[in-house]
Amino acid sequence: MTGGVETADDVCALPLVRRMAALLDRDPALLAEGDPLPRGWHVALFNPPTPQSQLRPDGAAHLGVTLPDLGLPRLMMGGRRMEFLGDIPIGAHVRRTSRAGAVTHKEGRSGRFALVDVEHRICLAGEDAPLLVETNSYVLREAPNEPASAADAPSPEPKPVPAEDAVRVFVPDATTLFRYSAITDNPHRIHYDLPYAHAEGYPALVVNGTVPTMFLLELFRAHAGGEPAGLHSRNLAPILCGQPLTLALSRDEAAWRMRAYGPAGEVALEAKVWQ
Repeated sequence: MTGGVETADDVCALPLVRRMAALLDRDPALLAEGDPLPRGWHVALFNPPTPQSQLRPDGAAHLGVTLPDLGLPRLMMGGRRMEFLGDIPIGAHVRRTSRAGAVTHKEGRSGRFALVDVEHRICLAGEDAPLLVETNSYVLREAPNEPASAADAPSPEPKPVPAEDAVRVFVPDATTLFRYSAITDNPHRIHYDLPYAHAEGYPALVVNGTVPTMFLLELFRAHAGGEPAGLHSRNLAPILCGQPLTLALSRDEAAWRMRAYGPAGEVALEAKVWQ
């Protein structure tokens, strides 16, 4: 690390890309070395092999940059912004440069929390021009006051959502969470450790926020007929394992709007994507 900037190297390996394709129900055999990596699938790359002893108390791994110890043990993804400037060839060696922004401290109904953005720039090894600029927004929170139980989980019957151009109902189950966490080497405990999730105040395992984004991007490709040039997403509510999500896509004047509705009809995730 030099001056708050950290770099990492990786390979956009074909077997890893094919595992992501399988998770998203695409034919893995249709992807080959040299093909452009579908935009958004870079989340499978640059997941630092954090030593077990260095995981956060909640199981979260290294974020690509070293954050100060704020005494806030719970880390969640609040949203992400992606700007695609080119395509990563499958099989290519790539480099990521990461930098953390300022930490903002706040007080909320659940107590003290902090916000921090981490910017990543991904380029081909040996080149300076980025193919992707991504900013991940994180929320760090205090320990919960009361545990939850499965009885607190919402009804599994989805409620109707507003009219959209394309809709798909998707139920993320424990297998989905396991496969996505394995592909991205994500050891955050709320995604696989049910007693821990209860202790954190959740009635079920929590779905990785990027999982519905990945399926929404598949819905986008099918209806927009191409790849995105950029994406800006916000996680608005926890998404629980075993509960139906209604994935919806609609066209605005200048962009596409993507939403994931929870079983009570609440917007759990919203995103804007443009070509």
